[in-house]
Amino acid sequence: MEKPYSQSSENNKEPILTVLKEAFKDASFVLEIGSGTGQHAAFFAAGFPHLVWQPTDLPENLPGIKLWVDEAGLPNLKDPIVLNVADALWPVEKADAVFSANTLHIMSESRVGCLFDGIEVVMRGGGALCIYGPFNYGGDYTSESNAKFDEWLKGRDPESGIKDFEWVNSLAERAGFTLVKDYEMPVNNRLLEWRKTP
Repeated sequence: MEKPYSQSSENNKEPILTVLKEAFKDASFVLEIGSGTGQHAAFFAAGFPHLVWQPTDLPENLPGIKLWVDEAGLPNLKDPIVLNVADALWPVEKADAVFSANTLHIMSESRVGCLFDGIEVVMRGGGALCIYGPFNYGGDYTSESNAKFDEWLKGRDPESGIKDFEWVNSLAERAGFTLVKDYEMPVNNRLLEWRKTP
């Protein structure tokens, strides 16, 4: 099996790391939700030797992530584990940082709700939450390319699609998080950083 590869993950890893360096500077354990190919996990774990990075995804994606983890050979990068946001019990009980990239737009609204319910539980001790991806503002697309991307997403799965920032932020606030900053990122993406005090 060849390692899975995403060009967009390669393109956005440096800008994301710049933000995470500040957001996760006091963290000790990062739960990554939806690690995808595993590229981000390997790259970010190398950039944060002081913390433990836990990649997760659905079962079918774990073998590919494991190839990146094995190649990286980092003591602070754990083997990937199965995490389905809709499960009542998550495999990780506690984290002081959570990161997720390009996941919300492939989920239904109910699953995004489950995501924040789960994050609220694992981060009851407080910490930083960072979510990367495209968002709409005031119900409007931020670019023509995002509008086309959303059309493609909904054609593939009618329950998926780019989510409204205001709605996502309301879920975060309900889970006890306060927005720190909304960062502009490459190719019409954003990185949203929230913080929760214990």
